[in-house]
Amino acid sequence: MAPHMRLRQICLVAPQLAPVVSDIAEIMGLSVCYQDGNVAKYGLENALLPVDTILLEVVAPFKEGTTAGRFIEKTGGRGGYMAIFCCDDPDARGRNANALGVRTANVIDHAPYHGVQLHPRDCRAAFIEFNHTEGSDDILGAYPPAGPDWQKFIRKDVTQALTAVEMQSPNPIELAEHWGKIIGVAPTGAELKLPNATFRFVKGASEIMSALEFRVTDVAQVLHAAKAKGLAVAGKEFLLGGVTFRVVA
Repeated sequence: MAPHMRLRQICLVAPQLAPVVSDIAEIMGLSVCYQDGNVAKYGLENALLPVDTILLEVVAPFKEGTTAGRFIEKTGGRGGYMAIFCCDDPDARGRNANALGVRTANVIDHAPYHGVQLHPRDCRAAFIEFNHTEGSDDILGAYPPAGPDWQKFIRKDVTQALTAVEMQSPNPIELAEHWGKIIGVAPTGAELKLPNATFRFVKGASEIMSALEFRVTDVAQVLHAAKAKGLAVAGKEFLLGGVTFRVVA
């Protein structure tokens, strides 16, 4: 196990923020904690909603020619965009990834926050980012991308945690091993277990981040709220923001 490696954030991409963000908030009982003006330079707008200590972000392009826009076109709007991890030393993780043939796509340096984003084509299935906020090793500490007081927006009356991320691939074991080497966590079969979430790799036609699993207080209530929004519910799942939301008790 790599020293201090946690899932910090999941980023979804949508053609527009509305109604995806409001649907997530209302169905899952979550609150928007921040909209970050810094993403405008990438041609994006965003909104972040805390799910306990993991942030769920939605980004949407507002102009032509963005990486996010190309991602939507390439995937037909299916699949999560980024998996973002907090760790002790993002630069060391980046160098490790480079040694595996995974290129660095972008480095973000907004002290006290430092992030290293890896190239999605090399990561496969989704972007990977490693970041660290100086002096903020507490999981409820400062995290600048989520705004100055994101902790105040945590709600647990409906959704208690984001417990698992599902990754799809024609060769799930091989993709699990690839992501395990990048993240520094040895896979158990087709799973990567982090202290606060599990990545599960399953068989599928293409390589995408296919589903998010949430622990909720009342599964039936969440599914009813999804149906009320006009979403197609199958079993304990519904499609929103390009990924399958799966709810468990």
